[in-house]
Amino acid sequence: MPTYTLDTLCQGEAGTVSALMASGAERRRLMDIGLTPGTTVKSLFRSCSGDPTAYLIQGAVIALRREDAHTVLVRTTI
Repeated sequence: MPTYTLDTLCQGEAGTVSALMASGAERRRLMDIGLTPGTTVKSLFRSCSGDPTAYLIQGAVIALRREDAHTVLVRTTI
């Protein structure tokens, strides 16, 4: 199954986290909000300007900027 970055998911599309490309404090923050390998993430909606995007992560709605979402690798789910 191909791997994409989280920011490329379309509205309503879901994916499973496969890896984080971030490092240091940014990586820790992403892991703290639940973005760990194997977690399912769903893109809910984008703001009017297109950034940030709201994602459903382990039952919580979290808004991520495109630059942060670009560091999360996901496999799309059907």
